[in-house]
Amino acid sequence: MGKVFIKNIKSLLQVREGEESKNPVKGKEMAFLPQIKNAWLAIENDLIVDYGKMEDWPGITDWRDLEVIDADECFVMPTFIDSHTHSVFATSREEEFVDRTKGLTYQEIAEKGGGILNSAKKLQNLSEDELYKDAFERLNKIMKQGTGAVEIKSGYGLTVEAEIKMLRVIKKLKETHPITIKATFLGAHAYPSEFKNNHQGYLDLIVHEMLPIIKKESLAEYVDAFCETNYFSVEETEFVVKEALKIGLKPKVHVNQFTSIGGVQSCVQLDAISVDHLEIMTDADIDSLKNSTCIPTILPSCSFFLSIPYAPARKMIDANLPVAIATDFNPGSTPSYNMSFVVALACIKNKMLPKEAINAVTLNSGAAMEVLGNLGSITIGKKASFIITKPMKNLAYLPYSFGESLIGEVFISGKKI
Repeated sequence: MGKVFIKNIKSLLQVREGEESKNPVKGKEMAFLPQIKNAWLAIENDLIVDYGKMEDWPGITDWRDLEVIDADECFVMPTFIDSHTHSVFATSREEEFVDRTKGLTYQEIAEKGGGILNSAKKLQNLSEDELYKDAFERLNKIMKQGTGAVEIKSGYGLTVEAEIKMLRVIKKLKETHPITIKATFLGAHAYPSEFKNNHQGYLDLIVHEMLPIIKKESLAEYVDAFCETNYFSVEETEFVVKEALKIGLKPKVHVNQFTSIGGVQSCVQLDAISVDHLEIMTDADIDSLKNSTCIPTILPSCSFFLSIPYAPARKMIDANLPVAIATDFNPGSTPSYNMSFVVALACIKNKMLPKEAINAVTLNSGAAMEVLGNLGSITIGKKASFIITKPMKNLAYLPYSFGESLIGEVFISGKKI
């Protein structure tokens, strides 16, 4: 890969060193985005090795094997970190999209055989190789949109064989794809039809058959459950999470998408890394997140696609919480991996400032994936994973011009994509 020198950067964003580069930002701190104007950035092999102002540039003494990029009028920032996705799936579900345009709700579509069970049925019939090939190409597209790390969940299997198949695909992607990946076990995504009236039977299947294989093959870092009315109750979620904690899986949990049933409070008590969705939040839910390390993660493009409420990000930030943003990329409720669009939605609909949104999709989402040791900021010694935008007047133009592709070049671990 050699050496790369980027000069004349309009503004080098999210420059942090020391403890600042290792922790999320919260509350009023989210409106501060450290940057260097008229900057340069030097990378060698896969790491950031130096940066500074052009006026303080020490000069190049060794031009061998050096690529020079002129970023005049362009911004440089860390790659996006997408801490909540379902990027391994069988096929798209545009037929449900048509149903939704006719007025059917998420729950009504699920009751007529669509939704999660629809994806599970299709995935169960695909081979591991087919799933891997499709997901690999999907990740290539995700990278080109400026994302350098993704969390990927299972949950479209819902049988022992299919859930393990999904997790093995994710493990293979981790080993072969340049993007950084974390794996989450989401067996508790929905109850299969044969367990509709036997919830404990399916919970026992998760605990006694799926978890032992996951432990033996080291297939996941996290555990998740769809803690929601008509899906998994707080008690059922706790049962799965507590058993998964015994084998070292940390909780990252779907909560409060449609209703507030106490899932946030439960997850905080279980030391969840993050709680995700949060479209419906009570004052009690927000208060429970204070003085915890749990990262509240919002998914604006899910609200956009399903026409459901947007999470109260402004209220959470004002409560001094470290809000993160992710795509929720999946074939049913959020068929988009475009993080630039998610940033725009967060500003337009969740009332976040552009700088807050950038902090949310880099540093805070990095905390929600536990990857801040290598990613999430422009820091000497971190991976050289960053975006060079197309020429822009200022940072606010990125969410403002939401229909325009402003991702110029993407580097992942020092390699231009």
